Amino acid sequence: MLFCCAAISVGAQQSNARDVKMDRFIDDLMSKMTLEEKIGQLNLPSAGDITTGQAKSSDIASKIKEGQVGGLFNIKGVAKIRDVQRVAVEESRLKIPLIFGMDVIHGYETVFPIPLGLSATWDMKAIEQSARIAAIEASADGIFWTFSPMVDISRDPRWGRVSEGNGEDPFLGGAIAKAMVRGYQGDNTYSDNTHIMACVKHYALYGAGEAGRDYNTVDMSRIRMMNEYMYPYKAAIEAGVGSVMASFNEVDGVPATANKWLMTDVLRKQWGFDGFVVTDYTGISEMVEHGIGDLQEVSARALKAGVDMDMVAEGFTGTIAKSLKEGKVSQADIDLACRRILEAKYKLGLFKDPYKYLDAKRAKKEIYTDANRAVARKIASESFVLLKNEGNVLPLKKQGKIAVVGPLANTRSNMPGTWSVAVNLDKPQTVIEAMQAVGGKDVKVVYAKGSNLTADAKLEEHATMFGRSLNRDDRTKEQLLNEALEASKDADVIVAALGESSEFSGEASSRTNIDIPDVQKELLAELLKTGKPVVLVLFTGRPLTLTWENENVPAILNVWFGGSEAAPAIADVVFGDVNPSGKLVATFPQNVGQIPLFYNHKNTGRPLGEGRWFEKFRSNYLDVSNEALYPFGYGLSYTQFTYGDVALSSSQLDSNGELTASITVTNSGKYDGKEVVQLYIRDIVGSVTRPVKELKGFEKIELKAGETKTVSFKITPELLKFYNYDLEYVFEPGDFDVMIGGDSQDVKTARFTLN
Repeated sequence: MLFCCAAISVGAQQSNARDVKMDRFIDDLMSKMTLEEKIGQLNLPSAGDITTGQAKSSDIASKIKEGQVGGLFNIKGVAKIRDVQRVAVEESRLKIPLIFGMDVIHGYETVFPIPLGLSATWDMKAIEQSARIAAIEASADGIFWTFSPMVDISRDPRWGRVSEGNGEDPFLGGAIAKAMVRGYQGDNTYSDNTHIMACVKHYALYGAGEAGRDYNTVDMSRIRMMNEYMYPYKAAIEAGVGSVMASFNEVDGVPATANKWLMTDVLRKQWGFDGFVVTDYTGISEMVEHGIGDLQEVSARALKAGVDMDMVAEGFTGTIAKSLKEGKVSQADIDLACRRILEAKYKLGLFKDPYKYLDAKRAKKEIYTDANRAVARKIASESFVLLKNEGNVLPLKKQGKIAVVGPLANTRSNMPGTWSVAVNLDKPQTVIEAMQAVGGKDVKVVYAKGSNLTADAKLEEHATMFGRSLNRDDRTKEQLLNEALEASKDADVIVAALGESSEFSGEASSRTNIDIPDVQKELLAELLKTGKPVVLVLFTGRPLTLTWENENVPAILNVWFGGSEAAPAIADVVFGDVNPSGKLVATFPQNVGQIPLFYNHKNTGRPLGEGRWFEKFRSNYLDVSNEALYPFGYGLSYTQFTYGDVALSSSQLDSNGELTASITVTNSGKYDGKEVVQLYIRDIVGSVTRPVKELKGFEKIELKAGETKTVSFKITPELLKFYNYDLEYVFEPGDFDVMIGGDSQDVKTARFTLN
């Protein structure tokens, strides 16, 4: 069980004790550095692909020799990285090693579900294990800094990067942030070469862009920031994360990359962060377009705000020396940023052994192993969310003829999901291959594409970039449909593999229409007309609007993008080898007009009664109810779980005490299964308005058919704290409702009083 720890004693990185030996070493090194070499440490260019053995003659080599580069990213492979590191430590004046990073977001070559799907496991041990395996594989290939975890809270599924985050809830997001940092960094000592430095991103509020449009303006009150969006970043700091990435968006009218309140006042002074801050890709130069100055001005503002490393823009290397002469920055500003970069390299052990992470033997035996793939398959199968199962269509029997239809049924490259940059796209199985392999000899799988991804060829091109093509079919819509109907006519059941392609979500992939794409929806309607059982295997990187599908399709299994082992994991669940246990971490709206829609909203002065619609002069819509199609925390199983009533150890809680809330959960169905028991609390009366409920605990339990377990949660005043009007982190006496259930709507309730 996990409880909110927003004000607990801080992690190792926030200790007041300094590493005296490290300080002495860096003091000595910096005393030898020229101004240009110090500024060079703040420079993070993109290397591009470097041919093994050609590093010395690459464009970047001369800058490395002159001490003008602090690190590089997006080089893959030990041999290439070793060649470049050799230039730094053998041919530059001071022989300062480089730091090498990569977007290792949800796995390396063994890829786990996209973060939105991984979060749906609600299993912190599994999430930590995924990051641990990613760290082992990345470090075996020479990478020791990852631009992960992304912990941006988002309540707008139009935003494409919702796929990379952990959904809409800060409590859950904070727990996941800590699990990911632990998986990557271990105990934060980097004592071996299998742990890598994490970089929490995008600080801050990147997921709250207006209109769900990427990189867009963010504008909200500070009380909302602190109560609803900031905790996951803080949780990563508490876990000891080594670096922080600034976000593209503005906050309080100032781009985050130049926002001193964010980067210094909150991050360092309030939270005690002592790692380094890196910009996002060209984050400094993009502030020119934001309209707050030319490159020299924005570079100086970023440095003084507390940014230490400039990714790609080269604003620091190009302008900071000039700004120093003109008094726009100080030598102390430059020295502080340089020191932070050098400290990171020291902590990673690079000064002791710059080739620490460059063991060619490891790459051959530790990447994409059978053991890693088995873990990825298991985790993927537990990330899938069963949205509907009318008439118990699922699980399918391992016999008979199954028609697998749809544009996602025969693709390898789309299985891993967006931001899987190190994966070999030829290796994943297709759905049709996995269905046949898992189904066995008594199953006959037939396939038809049925439709293209979208009717619009240009839209499909935009949604299948980076090698994720679905090989658009030149046949007419009618020809594709007829082939699908022909393949299905003798089938016992139809599995429709439909939805988004992997690049339909992700960075710069915002959508205004979040339905299943047009021609696929038409295909689904025609398949339903056959009268055969239809299972919708739904691929998506965001919550979609599925009102029609929910009304018409008997079984819907949301499989996100499950990683390199997605297809076999899908087959495992479809055939019942694994009972689905995923729960949504983001609300699915009935239509796009309800957005933003999230469970932990506040009341109005004219709230609509629960289950009611429509009432004039109440807060509701004329054309749709206020309710979600599928609420936060929702997910079905092949079995059923029955909840007892909430039992409190006491109806009173003292300011220095604790009470226990307990509930019995029974597996009342025929299958063994897993259930996520969720604890929500409502602060009835506050000095400022409070949400109608907030997640404050959860536990994933496993129950055999017929088994009953009692689940208990400890509640302390610390769990009830929030930021008040003056941004003080406090709890307030009064009544609180405790709600426990299998999702955010279906709960049992009890009440206690905090004295």
